[in-house]
Amino acid sequence: MWPTPSLIGGRADAQTRKTSLGKVHNIVLVHGAFADGSSWAEVITLLQAKGYHITAVQNPLTSLADDVAATRRVLARQDGPTILVGHSWGGAVITEAGTEPNVAGLVYVSALAPDAGESVIDLQQHGPASEAMKGAVPDDKGLLWFDANAYRAGLAADVPAERAGVLAAVQKPIASASFGEKLKEAAWHRSPSLYVVSTNDKALSPDLQRWMAGRIGATTISVPSSHMSLISHSTEVSALIEKAATLPTP
Repeated sequence: MWPTPSLIGGRADAQTRKTSLGKVHNIVLVHGAFADGSSWAEVITLLQAKGYHITAVQNPLTSLADDVAATRRVLARQDGPTILVGHSWGGAVITEAGTEPNVAGLVYVSALAPDAGESVIDLQQHGPASEAMKGAVPDDKGLLWFDANAYRAGLAADVPAERAGVLAAVQKPIASASFGEKLKEAAWHRSPSLYVVSTNDKALSPDLQRWMAGRIGATTISVPSSHMSLISHSTEVSALIEKAATLPTP
């Protein structure tokens, strides 16, 4: 059945979305490279069970600007203060998109956190190279795909093999030029930030994660996880997101 005109472009009644759990009931999740919004499935299930209103952005991964625009479109649909969460590459996206006025806090999950004027490539100066990124193979269109045969070992070593196989199958490639794009703004200067460090991460150095978390002044937890901590440690990740949602709003 097609939606009625009154529903097109509209929002659900805010009262149906409210929870008594904290200050913020909207949570927007931003996935990383070599993934799509379904990578958040475990976290979504846990937080929806608590009554939070969850939206997962589907990044085009064609450029930083395109991913920021996609995230801002989702933020514009929220009915109040929102916690913005980014995994991996999604951390760079939320850092710029998080300057929207309804963003009440940022949560970085094994994520990149550049400053204004920095690119993701620039961040590599502050930590060792990521060995697993050898699995990212370019095609003739300038897109990077993660080798499906190396996906689990490189990105998701502690994720069940069947789930890792699905991740590899639904992955979206990222335009390699995206990593060189410099951010115009950095939302962590103005919003409270929290960070999940994955200590067994082969795709993003744990040392670099700790350095970034310290630079942005984030409340930090560590989990003994692969890069896909949002799956293998979804309980801890969800708890930190919920903590962000219960902080006093600015």
